[in-house]
Amino acid sequence: MVLGIIGLSTSIVFIGGLLGVIGLVLGLIALRTTRRTGAGRGMSITGVVTSSLAIVVSVLVAVFFVWYANKTQECYQPDSFQQYKQCVHQQLTGK
Repeated sequence: MVLGIIGLSTSIVFIGGLLGVIGLVLGLIALRTTRRTGAGRGMSITGVVTSSLAIVVSVLVAVFFVWYANKTQECYQPDSFQQYKQCVHQQLTGK
């Protein structure tokens, strides 16, 4: 559960995806263990859900960054920040 929560909170910087995978594996193991013992089922379900969300958010952030980089690749060598902002605005709005 802890890895899922930390993974979810750090999924914007891609570390969360790795922590989410580890948390998902450990959460599934814990879920399987709770079937035998009956204790801690809620925590293991929470760990599986938060880890899965961390993985999904990390993938979505990665897809967004790839899309953004592809869309604005012509703007990577500007002379000033203002020129960069103007180029990105033109690329994203199509104007």
